[in-house]
Amino acid sequence: MWWLYLYVGLATAGILVLGALAVRLFAEVQRLARQVARSTDDLSRAADRLSRAAEPLAERAGDISRQ
Repeated sequence: MWWLYLYVGLATAGILVLGALAVRLFAEVQRLARQVARSTDDLSRAADRLSRAAEPLAERAGDISRQ
């Protein structure tokens, strides 16, 4: 009969370990999502700055090609 208690104890320990790993995974996924969002914002700002910086160059290039 002791083997039944052993199996139940091992199964419970396994479920607890899986639960702890799931909590850690959830925390890491949230951290990764925040990092992706921050990187997306940075890229968006950089694209806006690049577009604003390229506008005068494009106008000058258009003026040169028309001459």
